[in-house]
Amino acid sequence: MTNTLQQVSNELADLVAAAAPSVLRVDARRRLPATGLAWTDDLIITANHVVEADSGISVGLPDGDSVEAMLIGRDPRRDLALLQVDAQLQPINRAEASPRVGSLVLALGKPRHQVNASLGLITGIADPRAAGRRRKRMKAMFKRGRHGGRRRGLQRMRINWDAEGIGRALGGFIRSDLTMYPGFSGGPLLGMDGTVYGMNTSGFAGGISVALPLSAIAKSADALLAHGKIQAGYLGVGIQTVELPAGIAEELGQASGLLVVSVEAESPAAEASLLVGDILTSLDNEPLDDVDDLQALLARLDVGSRVAIAYVRGGVMGADELVIGER
Repeated sequence: MTNTLQQVSNELADLVAAAAPSVLRVDARRRLPATGLAWTDDLIITANHVVEADSGISVGLPDGDSVEAMLIGRDPRRDLALLQVDAQLQPINRAEASPRVGSLVLALGKPRHQVNASLGLITGIADPRAAGRRRKRMKAMFKRGRHGGRRRGLQRMRINWDAEGIGRALGGFIRSDLTMYPGFSGGPLLGMDGTVYGMNTSGFAGGISVALPLSAIAKSADALLAHGKIQAGYLGVGIQTVELPAGIAEELGQASGLLVVSVEAESPAAEASLLVGDILTSLDNEPLDDVDDLQALLARLDVGSRVAIAYVRGGVMGADELVIGER
């Protein structure tokens, strides 16, 4: 047994040592520095909330030297910032397979001069569409006053609700039970095969620690490289939540939709011929039953993408397509 444990221990230490050259110290705030991961040979991904200023940023390299870093851009929705350095970095080994619930993972951080590690399990993987459905069920239960009125149970539900909302805005996330020590935000979530699943951060509401998956990182990084900012999608409508007619609510399986109270001229909504008085019921085939639903979707959908939209007009259901505009 002792030999087996020693072998496991050695293998974990070897994983950390192999990944260490891709884990960097990011000094961009007044208190303890944080962590970044080498995305390419000159680009660094880190957490947005640890980059307090747009200049005066330095990055600690594996050889102990520090170099100045330039801020390419930020994606506050995903708590991500993209930095560039004039140095040759060793990019992370990106995972090709998706992580699985129950898998062992390591969180790596480098708030000082050495790489630190924390061991845990993947406890959940949030899909944005499933997160939206769970959020609706939780909201309905809150309205009906269920959960036995126990304060502790309600607090747990609200924490879960917050996490689901984060997942919808991020376009999915990875949760684990590992400990995020101070300065770990911006560091990699490392699998047992030595590949990286995502970027760890505790920068969301309530300090919830999650990992942003590689697909979301790539999407943000590409947009920041192309535009220097994240293009915010919009429809060009004023909306408010209303109850759907009983028959339509039963057919759709949702109680409410978004009443269009104004339409901006030459906006995506106007070009799709949406009218004041229409009730929006879904966008990109995802239900819309309150304003948060639309905001979460617009945070994820690409500007310029053509998506389906469904609505109720004069008591009759209709459908069309529109192109997501840029705010």
